[in-house]
Amino acid sequence: MLGKRLYLRFYLALLASLLSAAVLFGIAHLRFDPSGTRVAITGAHMHAMRFTVLLVVIALVVAAGAYPVVRRLTGRLERLQRSVDAWGDGQLALRVAVEGEDEVARLAASFNHSAARIEALITAQKSLLANASHELRSPLARIRMAAELMEGSATPSMRAELRRNVAELDQLIDEILLASRLDAVGAAMPCLDEVDLTGILAEECARAGASLDAGMHMVRGEAKLLRRMVRNLLENAIRYGAGSPVAVRLAEAGEARLQLDVCDGGPGIADAERERIFEPFYRITGASEAAGGVGLGLGLVRQIACHHGGDVQCMPGEAGCCLRVTLPRAR
Repeated sequence: MLGKRLYLRFYLALLASLLSAAVLFGIAHLRFDPSGTRVAITGAHMHAMRFTVLLVVIALVVAAGAYPVVRRLTGRLERLQRSVDAWGDGQLALRVAVEGEDEVARLAASFNHSAARIEALITAQKSLLANASHELRSPLARIRMAAELMEGSATPSMRAELRRNVAELDQLIDEILLASRLDAVGAAMPCLDEVDLTGILAEECARAGASLDAGMHMVRGEAKLLRRMVRNLLENAIRYGAGSPVAVRLAEAGEARLQLDVCDGGPGIADAERERIFEPFYRITGASEAAGGVGLGLGLVRQIACHHGGDVQCMPGEAGCCLRVTLPRAR
């Protein structure tokens, strides 16, 4: 049991090293007399006794001086171990106290950073899976009911509803897989490809019927993900803009940043919901399933923006809803 205590092993190793060195020094001193003559037997015996006492005193002094130093170091390691064990048992909100400025303190800080990241990922994954299992039941139940009703001849509206539900389910599964992928690779992965963001905006705005005001701007990233981000922003503006025109603007925001605004003239977003709209499966107050969407679009926009070193926010004090994405500009 004592051999498993780190501070005791450090302590005993230090004592053993000092005692070994002292014994070797004593043997050498007894074997070779500085005057060139052999020490008498009685004198050698007295000398050995005094030397033994000296060794004991040295050991006690070293023990008294080394114990608090070694115990302080290993005590911090033991507290770190207890915190890691408690965190591993499921206390994900637990963090370690960062004591000092040495390697142990840096280890504790690294653990806290990793624990916070893992807690956020696990929380997001649990929320995503729990909500997905619930949301998948609704379109599947509607599809099942529609299929049962189509035993005879189905009306055009029924067939259209069935197609809408199938498309909704397909979109939901696709967005869940993409969100899981982004969670797995992390937000700080390097994006090395140079992408024409203006070209993507022009194509998507033409498809959605939105106006575009943009110069020629390039970003580094994944073209497929950036296109998905732009498409989700446009679809959100069209879906909740109450038929108002959608305006898109891309401009420089400082020397190394780009600012993408997607705005509509709809009822807008309440201040209390401006951050919550980026949560998975969250629907704004008054929104209905008839409007379409699965509640993951803006959450994916934020994930994609963070993946490229940027962010997205819902701007306050705007007429309608204006979503602003900031991204690093390609150099």
